[in-house]
Amino acid sequence: MEVLHRTESVSKFAVKRKGFVFDETEHLSTCRVLTERLEAELRAAKSEQLSCGEVLLPADLLPRIALDILKMAETEPCGLRGCTIFINYESDNQCRRIGTLKCDPSTVSTFEIHLTLRQDLKASWKSMLPQFIKNFTKGGTIVISGSFSLQRKKLYRSFQD
Repeated sequence: MEVLHRTESVSKFAVKRKGFVFDETEHLSTCRVLTERLEAELRAAKSEQLSCGEVLLPADLLPRIALDILKMAETEPCGLRGCTIFINYESDNQCRRIGTLKCDPSTVSTFEIHLTLRQDLKASWKSMLPQFIKNFTKGGTIVISGSFSLQRKKLYRSFQD
């Protein structure tokens, strides 16, 4: 990533990547949208795949994941548009797919990212939740750890490979 110039706003930069110019506000907007889509996929998985009443995760987890995915997509031919994200959940040494997110359905996938979320086995803060919140969560509560893994799998070959 190469910074070309700084605009009048201190927080707004123009960045050149592979011949295209993006500004930081566009990057942050893309990160926010990706965070929202990951959240929606987890909400759907809560009842369909995880069979639980509530999924708790650290507040900064999804934005961190989205930012890491955007960084991984920077070097790809189609960028984030060519990405398919497979969301996996690991608990008790068992890993299962709980969701799939195609970033741009109109673009052929050029790479896959396998996101693995892990159960928080410590979850000491779960005991501090008010009782009325615990009562709302019929079917149990799953607590997601702040650690995760991302693995990229290219679906093409380049001359450099």
